[in-house]
Amino acid sequence: MSTGKIAVAGATGRLGVHVVDVLAERGHRVVPISRATGVDIITGEGLDEALDGVEMIIDVASWHGSEQEAATEFFRTSARNLHDAGRRAGAARITAASIIGVDKATAGFLAAKKVHEELLLAGPLPVRILRAAQFHEFVGQLLDWQQGDVAHLPSLPTQLVACRTVAEELVDLALAPEAPETPIPEIAGPRKENMAEAARLLGARRGIQVVGIDGGGIPDAEIAAVGGFLPGPHAKLAGPTFSEWLDTREGAK
Repeated sequence: MSTGKIAVAGATGRLGVHVVDVLAERGHRVVPISRATGVDIITGEGLDEALDGVEMIIDVASWHGSEQEAATEFFRTSARNLHDAGRRAGAARITAASIIGVDKATAGFLAAKKVHEELLLAGPLPVRILRAAQFHEFVGQLLDWQQGDVAHLPSLPTQLVACRTVAEELVDLALAPEAPETPIPEIAGPRKENMAEAARLLGARRGIQVVGIDGGGIPDAEIAAVGGFLPGPHAKLAGPTFSEWLDTREGAK
């Protein structure tokens, strides 16, 4: 089993912690990259030192807001810095997580991720991208953003997937000797769900009433409503379902 050093950008984030765990369980030496570990992929502070001797980079760093311009600037800078520092370090490639449907996006965070993909693919290092559906964990985040005991959330189709499932698939993609047959593979949950209905399951455990609404205030809601952000026919579908995952969460928080 290879025990080469693999850097994970965004190692302390929602997906990053799972990627680090999967790599460690498989016997790889992980270099966690985040501001919490003293490495900043935006300013470049500590980046060259962190990537010294690294064989490859997995990029799961993300911007924590929905404002398109700020997110785009974050991804533009992070892509450039990871490519430049990775090339200096002699890394073989970058493997990055993205979101299903970004190629259709016209506004908001997804449009920023679309630019991120384009910039990564245009850089000097080879790049592999995995597009994932929205995470199970995102449902709780939606409820966290709401005020009071009633939450109004969009009744839009989704195919929620567990972060751990995405992390396993991302590591498989990063370590595969050959590039995937599908240029940008996808990973999603096992069945089509409704975001408001999923939130209703979690809300019931938190004492929050969830009211489904149309997606009027959400960027590209019209695209989402007709299934534009659902996985394509070649996507890998993997469990658990949202309700199965929820049953394994202590306190469902």
